[in-house]
Amino acid sequence: MLHEPAAPQGKDYGTAYKTKLGLWMFAIYAVIYIGFVTINLTNAKLMEKPVFLGMNLAVVYGFGLIILALVQALIYNALCTRKEKALKAADTASDTEVQA
Repeated sequence: MLHEPAAPQGKDYGTAYKTKLGLWMFAIYAVIYIGFVTINLTNAKLMEKPVFLGMNLAVVYGFGLIILALVQALIYNALCTRKEKALKAADTASDTEVQA
């Protein structure tokens, strides 16, 4: 039985851009996550304090990290899609000029 990709595979026009953007977004998330871990390591009692609608800092910070990851994923997808379309259009235009 032949197993092929579910979607047709083609040239990836934005590999370099996606890599650079992904690393920057990961670095931002990592710094914020390191803050969460640092608070837990250095002053765990601080995580017990209510900060928002009766929820403690641990819950608020944890949900904040989850929401940040989702927002970053949406931003990453939007920016990469826009860049891929622009690069593909530029590549198609240059192919058309070469053929003409």
